[in-house]
Amino acid sequence: MAVLDVGSNTVRLMIADMGGALPLPLHTAKHRLRLADGLGPGGELPPGHVDRLADAVTDARTQAEFQGADTLLAFATAIVRDAPNRRQVVREVARRTGVLLHTLDGETEAELTFLAARRWMGWRAGPLAMLDIGGGSLDVAFGRTRLPDFAASLPLGAHVLTREFFGESDPPPRAARKALRRYVRHRLRDVAARIRWEGPATTVATSRTFQQLGRLCGAPAGRHGPFVPRVLDLADLRPAVRRLRGLTAAERAGLPGISPARAGQSLAGALVAHTAMGLMGIERLTICPWGLREGMLLRCIEEGGAVWWPPAARHGETTDGHEGPGDADEPRIRPVPVLAAVDAVG
Repeated sequence: MAVLDVGSNTVRLMIADMGGALPLPLHTAKHRLRLADGLGPGGELPPGHVDRLADAVTDARTQAEFQGADTLLAFATAIVRDAPNRRQVVREVARRTGVLLHTLDGETEAELTFLAARRWMGWRAGPLAMLDIGGGSLDVAFGRTRLPDFAASLPLGAHVLTREFFGESDPPPRAARKALRRYVRHRLRDVAARIRWEGPATTVATSRTFQQLGRLCGAPAGRHGPFVPRVLDLADLRPAVRRLRGLTAAERAGLPGISPARAGQSLAGALVAHTAMGLMGIERLTICPWGLREGMLLRCIEEGGAVWWPPAARHGETTDGHEGPGDADEPRIRPVPVLAAVDAVG
């Protein structure tokens, strides 16, 4: 099975062997599209972005076919889900590529990411909390078993906050940083109180934002493989934030772990991570290499079918309260085989 993840910065393809109890990666690829840059005033994806996205999806489908995958499960996170022209984007990509981009609500994404973290950490981790900072949202979940007892998705993504609070300031002034922190504390207050009350035995972090912050704070580089333990301590994150806030985006790109594509939003991501850890009383995070893509594949395996969607999505509806792709003039949400023809999606 092939999984295609459309994020705010990168479109990532993973092809996995689904014959066992765990998805084993066979091939990965990525396109750095930076879809979050140059959005319309209301967050619309402009035609040029849609063109680049369709090209990336076409390439992913070609690679999936070449690698022998018989199913391509393509989904888009907040960058497409929250776009006012989401329906048009999904319809145009389907018309040009024959592949449907599915959207899930933020809470479902958090649940699937939690499942991946639970399977990676194992039952010995005990009560588990999970944090994931994306370009458009911060996902938080807690649970004692396979799936979380609660999950939340908040509009505290690194790119969204960079655009809203920092604008063209590089580096941003102290007043903008303080305003961002106040906003994060306000939006995160109730979720943070729940995490403190639950008192998780283990807290994990997924996403590229946390991976890069871990590397900046001394965690081993990615070339050492996924099984090397990696942690992020609050005590190490404090000086890292101070270091980032005095640098321009170009200067941050020269730091360990900070990629040029994410350098502009790295300060906002660090501020969200530091504020969240402080509010939740978390002194140490374990960096988990598995995330949403692996969670989707695990759910497919554990549900005993080739593809799984939430009940609403299986009937052509979204679970996020938006008018969804189940409408008559937009493709229904459903799994799409790689070899499906364009006209098969309506």
